[in-house]
Amino acid sequence: MLRHLPTPKDDRLLVGASSGDDAAVWRLDDDRALVLTTDFITPIVDDARTWGRIAATNAVSDVYAMGGRPLLALNLVAWNSDELPFELLAEVLSGSNDVAEAASFVIGGGHTVDDPIPKFGLAVLGEVHPDRLLTNGGLRPGQTLILTKPLGIGIISTAIKGGHELVASGGSTAGADRPSPILERAVDAMTRLNAEASAVALAAGATGATDVTGFGLLGHLGRAALESGVDVVIDTASVPVIDGVRQLAAAGMIPGGTRRNLDAVAGRLLVDGSLPVSGSDPSDDLLILADAQTSGGLVFGCPPDRVDGALERLRGTGHDAAAIGTVVAGGTIQTDAVGSIDVR
Repeated sequence: MLRHLPTPKDDRLLVGASSGDDAAVWRLDDDRALVLTTDFITPIVDDARTWGRIAATNAVSDVYAMGGRPLLALNLVAWNSDELPFELLAEVLSGSNDVAEAASFVIGGGHTVDDPIPKFGLAVLGEVHPDRLLTNGGLRPGQTLILTKPLGIGIISTAIKGGHELVASGGSTAGADRPSPILERAVDAMTRLNAEASAVALAAGATGATDVTGFGLLGHLGRAALESGVDVVIDTASVPVIDGVRQLAAAGMIPGGTRRNLDAVAGRLLVDGSLPVSGSDPSDDLLILADAQTSGGLVFGCPPDRVDGALERLRGTGHDAAAIGTVVAGGTIQTDAVGSIDVR
């Protein structure tokens, strides 16, 4: 689709659509650049204020993934005014404002349209120093890959829609007046800002990063490998996963988007050094690595001598972070193309 559109030709556009990065970046001068992004989602939880918090945290994540800090945002609202009370929308907006206060940016207004399916998100403006910009083309051979949040949000969301007992309020694993432990863990992950993760990445000397959202870890990391001209090796056993997700995956709670994510990277995906057999039934581990996330963590390349310090700082601030693999020179993993992903 994008190949039919003209390519912008302006040296001030430091990051545009061509690299599939997390946000657009526009240079103002030698010391300042603007980061511009937008995102919105349909309801993922029943509580309106929590949905607002998740949607805002998700939208602002792209600024942090570029190494920047958010300054200003606008609410984006699609609302079914015939069936949903505006008092409920006020709760959604209050959740968004909670995030703005926590992240020290300002919501300056917004726009609302009538829509049978409610959606909410933000358009966000941030800033970054051009020399401290993190991009998905900045991974370098020899770096260690660090993931700052556990995977499994898409699988949990599918289980919620399917009414699985492990995520049902009042089910066998929760009291009637509180959400299930799995849902609590998911909400905690989705409402955790990536501000600290971004600061840790920069302090550790990271040169490349991306956040893990709709295309899953394999999709986003695979695109980063392609743009960086490298290959990546993932140690499956080291990847953090929300407790309970493996049980849900074994029960078949796999989103269609997660399966499509896996199909999209299959041509560059190796398992234990070998290309997957076409048409084979993927393992739950592979599906979890491809799981579509909402408000996921950052994955960044870290110099090996700074990994321990980065993980200590992340874990000390409540992140379920881990070193999950390595970056290696492109074209070295039994393939002529760069951007391969070897899952071991």
